[in-house]
Amino acid sequence: MKTTLVCSGGLDSVSLAHVLAAQGRLSRIVSFDYGQRHRKELDHARSCAERLGVPFHLVDLSGLGAALTGSALTDDVAVPDGHYAEETMRITVVPNRNAIMLTIAFGIAAANGDQAVAAAVHGGDHFIYPDCRPGFTEAFAAMQKAALEGYADIALDVPFVRATKADIVAAGARAGTPFARTWSCYKGGARHCGRCGTCVERREAFDLAGIPDPTEYDDPDFWRAAVASRQGAA
Repeated sequence: MKTTLVCSGGLDSVSLAHVLAAQGRLSRIVSFDYGQRHRKELDHARSCAERLGVPFHLVDLSGLGAALTGSALTDDVAVPDGHYAEETMRITVVPNRNAIMLTIAFGIAAANGDQAVAAAVHGGDHFIYPDCRPGFTEAFAAMQKAALEGYADIALDVPFVRATKADIVAAGARAGTPFARTWSCYKGGARHCGRCGTCVERREAFDLAGIPDPTEYDDPDFWRAAVASRQGAA
């Protein structure tokens, strides 16, 4: 199936891009500028499309993002340090972000004759993000069937929806993903901070997968304390 991929430029979606390309299914990459403070991730999405030889669509949602207030990703709100599964990370929710992006991606896929839209939502996101959970993806797929009935038949492909971040690292490694050319950190500095939830989760995933992490972090060891703290509170 020719597949449109929603790609942020992060580890998960770039890994999925390489998995789909290895399967001969990747037809295009769609990314979104919604005013995120870490919009440097979009450079990694673009370079992924260039590397894999597929069209790159950058959709400007910066005006809409400005209206989705209250998130540390789009407002002048500090991104918290700590493990991704902590309650404090809810401040990084951008309401309805995946629902909005997927709706646009389905339209692009339909306009270009693709048969699927893929997204790299995964099991580790379930606690924080409601539009990453299986209940959402199943309902969204059904909604799109109705929205495009009689015009296009497009499937929603979420192969990581019940996978761990470590599973994604392993799958990405098998597909030859250049992990150093992905961006996760929500703080958007010159290097990965090593302290925010996405950095902690990223570093932990490489450790659990037993695969060397090529990422340069400002604080490369903070993740151990964050993981230990989370496990102690569980």
